[in-house]
Amino acid sequence: MFTPELLQKGLTWLLTTGLKILLIVAVVMVLTRISRGATRRVEKVFLKGREDEESLKRARTLSGLIRQFLNGLIVIVAVMTVLAALDIQIGPLLATAGVAGLAISFAAQSLIKDVINGFFIILWDQIRVGDVIEVAGRSGVVESLNLKMTVLRSVDGNVHYVPNNLIDVVTNMTKEYSQFVFDVAVNYFEDVDEVIKTLKEVDEELRTDRQFSESILSPLEILGLDRFENSASVIRARTTTKPSKQWEIGREFNRRLKKAFDRKGITISFPHLILFPGQDKQGQSAPLRIKLVEEKASQKIEN
Repeated sequence: MFTPELLQKGLTWLLTTGLKILLIVAVVMVLTRISRGATRRVEKVFLKGREDEESLKRARTLSGLIRQFLNGLIVIVAVMTVLAALDIQIGPLLATAGVAGLAISFAAQSLIKDVINGFFIILWDQIRVGDVIEVAGRSGVVESLNLKMTVLRSVDGNVHYVPNNLIDVVTNMTKEYSQFVFDVAVNYFEDVDEVIKTLKEVDEELRTDRQFSESILSPLEILGLDRFENSASVIRARTTTKPSKQWEIGREFNRRLKKAFDRKGITISFPHLILFPGQDKQGQSAPLRIKLVEEKASQKIEN
């Protein structure tokens, strides 16, 4: 039952300790808002007046990391202040946490590796939020990045959480600019020069299109006749685009190239077989028996 003495004690606690805790919570909320505003200012400092996509990626990544650090620091200080307001001795807790932390550190070596590797990844500007990368056998768009892990979303919508200690090689497909490589395989009987001319015509048409012109940084680079395959001559070319635009430009180029080949009668290579009968030392060839079978469709006359 509530007695007058118990009620008085509760009221006294609310007016003293309760108000302290309420004030701490209010200060935490204010500091969190201030840290949010500070990280926005830091982002502008990192940008230095530049509005290009690469600068935006780097600024957002670094400002996000600073915001996480500040929020974590605010929470730790707030918890310690609340414990002190509740007259809970922090010293023994810190000593216990130190001993426990020493024991846990032996089992948390991978966490330490995550933090160290993540620090250098961010310091060397290898990965930024918004980049398309391939790490640890996974690829996708970087959705978030911190000292512990890198979060990717693949083209099929799956989200991959990659601990930073597993990242030893980073393949960044959208750093500063991107390139799309075309391997165009045509029939051996096609004129290679005519095929190259058609490639250049399609590229010029694409670069003059308003929808795609801003994404293409330079004219198509023809690398030449790259190799011969079983049924094809392979011509290699590549185009340079803005970051992350190479796949969009590549698909549209392929669509227009197919239509151009159809108009000019240029045959894209497909598997086929050509037989040349061999000859012996006397110049004789073994008989090659070919049987032509003609099938006529039966017609049914309905009465």
